[in-house]
Amino acid sequence: MRKCVVCVLMTTLLLAGCGPAGVSQAEELALEIRVELLEMDSCTARLEITADYGQRVYQYEMAAAVTGEDTALTLSAPETVAGFTARLSGEGSALEFDGLAVDTGPLDGAGLTPVSAFPALLEAARTGYILSCGLEEDTGLLRVDCGDPAGSPGSGTETALWFDPETHALAKGEISVDGFRAISCQVSDFTRG
Repeated sequence: MRKCVVCVLMTTLLLAGCGPAGVSQAEELALEIRVELLEMDSCTARLEITADYGQRVYQYEMAAAVTGEDTALTLSAPETVAGFTARLSGEGSALEFDGLAVDTGPLDGAGLTPVSAFPALLEAARTGYILSCGLEEDTGLLRVDCGDPAGSPGSGTETALWFDPETHALAKGEISVDGFRAISCQVSDFTRG
């Protein structure tokens, strides 16, 4: 299934007249990273997530471990939730610590939360429709913007991802909902397994 998505994307580029001579270095790099992420079985990372609800802003730090469709996130900050572990799977999610549960509420109608942000970023990197990509001069990172190809800019859910062009590691990501940046995520120690 994942390889099919890459084949469809490559076929679309070729049919659009973007053959090897028409594909930019940034586009080639974005497609190469996508293939690596589609073939990835697991990954780990350290995350600093800022969730902006409009009237309130929360900041979290956590360690992430992803295996297949299962994600485990262990919170380390803020101190009041340090030690909580969130477990996400295709069947649901749970945030637990000594029998206590925490619910911060969704950031959008699709259920986006600070806990679901990292899996959402990975899913966008793997299968999201690439609207644009380019190497940023100021950061030296590859930026890949994903969203609805039929939507208009600033509407719906849009995802921006930044990758290290040498290691292909995810460096940061942002998720915007109707033009408002709801999630900002700094990623360190990203390791594919």
